[in-house]
Amino acid sequence: MNIRKISALLLSMALLLTMTGCGNDSARAVEEHDFAKAAGEGALTGEEKENVSARKTTENGRAEAVRDSVVIAIGSEPETLDPTQGWGHGNSPIVQSTLVRYTADLAFENDLATDYSLSLDGLTWTFTIRDDAYFTDGEKVTADDVAFTLETAKAAQGSVDLTYMESAVAQDDTTVVVTLQQPTSIFLNTLASVGIVPRHAYGEDYGIAPIGSGPYRFVEWRPQEQILFTANENYYGIAPSIKNVTVVFMSEDAALAAVLAGEVDVAYSSATLGRTEVAGYHVEAIPSADNRGFTLPVLPDEGKTTTSGAPIGNDVTCNIEIRQAIAYAIDRQQIVDAVLNGFGRPAYSENDGMPWNNPEVVIETDIEYARKLLADAGWADTDGDGIVERGGLKAEFSCIYPAGDSVRQAVAMAAAEQAQKAGIRIHVEGTGWDEIMQRMFSEAVMMGWGSAIPNETYYLYRSEGACLDDFYNPEGYGSDVTDGYLNAAMKALTAQEANENWQRVQWDGVTGTAMRGECPWVWIVNLDHVTYVRDGLSIGSQPVHGHGHGLPLIQNLQEWEWREL
Repeated sequence: MNIRKISALLLSMALLLTMTGCGNDSARAVEEHDFAKAAGEGALTGEEKENVSARKTTENGRAEAVRDSVVIAIGSEPETLDPTQGWGHGNSPIVQSTLVRYTADLAFENDLATDYSLSLDGLTWTFTIRDDAYFTDGEKVTADDVAFTLETAKAAQGSVDLTYMESAVAQDDTTVVVTLQQPTSIFLNTLASVGIVPRHAYGEDYGIAPIGSGPYRFVEWRPQEQILFTANENYYGIAPSIKNVTVVFMSEDAALAAVLAGEVDVAYSSATLGRTEVAGYHVEAIPSADNRGFTLPVLPDEGKTTTSGAPIGNDVTCNIEIRQAIAYAIDRQQIVDAVLNGFGRPAYSENDGMPWNNPEVVIETDIEYARKLLADAGWADTDGDGIVERGGLKAEFSCIYPAGDSVRQAVAMAAAEQAQKAGIRIHVEGTGWDEIMQRMFSEAVMMGWGSAIPNETYYLYRSEGACLDDFYNPEGYGSDVTDGYLNAAMKALTAQEANENWQRVQWDGVTGTAMRGECPWVWIVNLDHVTYVRDGLSIGSQPVHGHGHGLPLIQNLQEWEWREL
């Protein structure tokens, strides 16, 4: 089956599902769980109850937007709203303030901090925080809350990595001093997504009922259904135009059904569905660093296992010529056009387009060069079945993806079709995440990464992270040369010095993680985040989105506004 047939088939299947079983469920998700119900249960203040009517229904059953409210359909539900456990990782946590935050062009600006400085040795950061910030329970935000947050995040050892932090100490109510064990260039990047939590109100249940000082206040969370937010009336910054926010969690096809029914204002969709035209809505294709590509085990199968017992190594993909041949055989632009309906761009690294990206990672599709790589290494099709072999070993392996993810399936199938032209057979198989976590150290995975911060490069490629029981480096890549550049980038005292070393990680002229180098990844596409938006609603100047976890769509929610048509 060719690429265009794959795309057409997936689109037809998704639309069939949309028309048959999802519409009523989508409508009920919005109608049954709204701000009026939350207000009736006493979740809001009297002033907020006056503005709590988030929707009204017209005679034809469609929901008509109230101009201070939005209903947003998103597929990825967070695990927690606790920033010390990873909420807001790579994005704005919206419920909590951060010391600094990103601008749309990835520079830093002050948020809770009014000033900060770094000692000449790169070890001591001193922050002065504003004195007009209050948590939504009325308590003032102090430097002690900042220190408590950072120490709690370090102890949690979750997705917020502060292992390099020695201590965070409040000198007085508005001054906090953070001491690092070594200079760390990504420290500000980390702080930009660590929301400050209140020491006095922090406990085991904080992640499901958070208190913060950000532009929005948490109202209610019904797991697997929705989260409600309302504007923080005591926020020190510019008051949000959108007062009431309902985030409902829906699959891609259910979200499109909700759009077709007029029941949501914004819906995160997918490239395979984004060409569906819906009256009253327009599609915004938001550029992202959210990529899809093959992880390819670089280690041979020697009978080793991870600490959880998962097998390590693959005797086919451990050969660099196999990995590079796949990389050169794939026509990325064709996949973008045919499979993603144009909603994306070719991917060549984990951070295409970022200031720390090395432009030399780009490679041209060259099927003849791919075949030559294999032939020069002794791979040949001796039995005429179209698959090359060497020493009795066929150049074939499995690539797994999370079942139900139409984009990963389509991209994997298209790439496998192209790789076969070079004589490599890839068996594409959908399965669950639990099984992926057991098989990803010995088989290829259609994986998704992508972040608008350089931290990801460090975790993807450091040798000490190889084949741990997490998703960062399941392929088992490790290199003393790469480790040297990674450590130099981390310890750099200037952005220029750090970026130069991040770029050398990818390619230093001889080796690196790029596909022309060791090629532990075959990067294929960067996705646009395809979003249906009701006409008249502005979702602001969206920052570059990272991977879909963490609700990147709403990180600039305070900029959203309804406008006259």
